[in-house]
Amino acid sequence: MGKINWGVIGLGNIAQKFLESFSKIHNSNLLAVASKDQAKLDYSKEKFNIKSEFAFNDYEKLIDCKEIDIVYISLPNSFHFYWIKKCIENKKKILVEKPATLNYQEALNLKNIFDYNKLFFSEGFMYRYDPLIKSTIDLIKNDEIGDLLSLESSFGINLLTKKKFMFFKKNKKIDKNDRKFCKELGGGCILDLGCYATSLTILISSLIKNIDNNNFRIRVFEREIGETGVDVHSKAKIIFENGFTSNVKASYKEDLGNNTIIKGKKGNILIENTFLGIKKIKVNLKKRNYIIEKKLNKNIYSLEIENISQNILDGANKPLFPAMQPEETIINMKVLDSWRNEKL
Repeated sequence: MGKINWGVIGLGNIAQKFLESFSKIHNSNLLAVASKDQAKLDYSKEKFNIKSEFAFNDYEKLIDCKEIDIVYISLPNSFHFYWIKKCIENKKKILVEKPATLNYQEALNLKNIFDYNKLFFSEGFMYRYDPLIKSTIDLIKNDEIGDLLSLESSFGINLLTKKKFMFFKKNKKIDKNDRKFCKELGGGCILDLGCYATSLTILISSLIKNIDNNNFRIRVFEREIGETGVDVHSKAKIIFENGFTSNVKASYKEDLGNNTIIKGKKGNILIENTFLGIKKIKVNLKKRNYIIEKKLNKNIYSLEIENISQNILDGANKPLFPAMQPEETIINMKVLDSWRNEKL
């Protein structure tokens, strides 16, 4: 079996999890890394046995490297668009960390470029590779819960306060240069966490016959802007033309977890820990309830890398399910723009 050579630009926390995930994969090879932070570069080079000639402190040199088949872009959101275009210029296949762009207009601009160049591109929503996501889709397609009515999905992590004594809380000191809280880097809980719930909304709603995901409206019920100018808490409802609705919530203030409920006319599906490795799905019907569990021998990043590499080895010119399709990325950015900009 052949192997796909990967190059990674940006060596932050998510990238480290991604790099660690190559260890159990047989169709992929972690060939190169790039970072402008020399300490991070040296650390990753040593930890993952990267040869010196494939450890770059210049992103463009990695992208120029002929041995690399696909580039994983794991940079702050504001840099995605520029480096995606650089990869396109060098005919590199691309996996970009979510969200793919800062806004809907950037996503539309990329679509035009991809349509012309016909290059392999996907957005890195690793949760989609969890087998229980496919199980959920199969249940819906097999009419287990009936016609879909609604979805509720939240993703929230308390990054703003900490317990001081008993029930009292103290505000944490916020690093204004942290990409999560920096407006110039595309920070905010909606782009960082809310994008998961909206992407799942796009995936699940697409299972409804004759639905046009481009036709929706949004009502924003809550939005709080933090001291650095980015959203730190928000709740919204996405309403599609056929009446299907999705209640989504993202927060840096509350530990919301990341559960999802999909409701149909016959019952509902609860997905526990939806985005970080599903523990189980619970199916609640009018006459019976049951649980589906699957133990993974690889983490969801490994499954993502393996799946995409196999697509490339098989000669696919675009990612196949469960990968995020470019068309889904466009719609998701449209939803995120509406959520961020719609008036309360």
